[in-house]
Amino acid sequence: MTYPTKKLGEVAEVIMGQSPPSSSYNEQGKGLPFFQGKAEFGEIYPAPVKYCSSPSRIAEANDVLISVRAPVGNINIAREKSCVGRGLGALRAKKNILNQMFLFYFMKKNENNWSRLLTGSTFSAIKGSSLKNFGIPLPPLEIQKQIVERLDKIVEAQKLNDDLIQKADELFQSLLHKELNPVGKDWDIKKLSEIGEIVTGNTPSTKNGDYWNGEFLWATPTDIKENTFILTDTPKKLSHEGYEKTRPVPQNAILVTCIASIGKMAIAGKEMATNQQINSIVCNKDNDPLFIFFSLQKDKKKLISLGKTTAVPIINKSEFGRIKIFLPPLETQKQIVAKLSAVQDYKKQLLEQKMKFKELFDSALAESMTSEKSRKSSEFLI
Repeated sequence: MTYPTKKLGEVAEVIMGQSPPSSSYNEQGKGLPFFQGKAEFGEIYPAPVKYCSSPSRIAEANDVLISVRAPVGNINIAREKSCVGRGLGALRAKKNILNQMFLFYFMKKNENNWSRLLTGSTFSAIKGSSLKNFGIPLPPLEIQKQIVERLDKIVEAQKLNDDLIQKADELFQSLLHKELNPVGKDWDIKKLSEIGEIVTGNTPSTKNGDYWNGEFLWATPTDIKENTFILTDTPKKLSHEGYEKTRPVPQNAILVTCIASIGKMAIAGKEMATNQQINSIVCNKDNDPLFIFFSLQKDKKKLISLGKTTAVPIINKSEFGRIKIFLPPLETQKQIVAKLSAVQDYKKQLLEQKMKFKELFDSALAESMTSEKSRKSSEFLI
């Protein structure tokens, strides 16, 4: 059977936020936490930055918060009684009709769909009337509770996995500074230009369409994400003709962004070309590329500081080549790399698990909100 659909305003109280007097704003914790929009939102709960001593509209603890002004649709839960500004709406389930967490999960499922409720030409916004008229499937309360319990289990597993990712990061940073600490060790000091060849990338003509339709990898800083360790693919690919116009680097080259977003790094998992914002280090046989990579990561703040002397942060090729690295013998480099890589491999597994949990949650959420038949068929997922 298909669950009946009700208007949101029939099963929940919809409170549209309102701006309190600006004279009542403060950062000293006087009054209630004051949330104005998505800027204060976290993964689930918002974090207060300002407080309000004369609130106009109030959200109670556990109310679902929705951003109703650009950007719209983002969802959180009020951790405590709070003041809500005009950029937010608060949703409170009516008892004996709607489970509050079922309401939260339903809103999360539709987080990316609220743009179709937009009104206004100057500011994108959701009207209270549009929210109240939005349809929500309404299973019996007992089934709502079962759905919430099932989704809560996945969320708890996600949280445990996220905690492990954080601990892996902490372990990596601890090992990084311990293993690469040169104090009391008879290590050489060499410039990057002495460690290998420095290659600055370039961009083939974008006006020539024949250059941009092929299978050769071409990396830019945007392709190097926060958790990128080894880069094995790029969204933009070059033809053979376009690739010949670049300065390709081999597998295991170290990619370092040296213009604008300085300090983003990755290891080339395959032969590839890069744009001019990236300097690559092609290490000689006397050094382990991963050791150089980890050494640069350890001193990332120092690297970033080198580019702050101009309006657009930049480290040119010659300056980049003068950066110095402490170098132990190759065998010691490999031993250190083995320890650090083991932690990175473990974190990679956790990140892959994180993606699987997200896919599981999205699948279970979508199926739970449709029908009794779909709900039963999704029980094997948990």
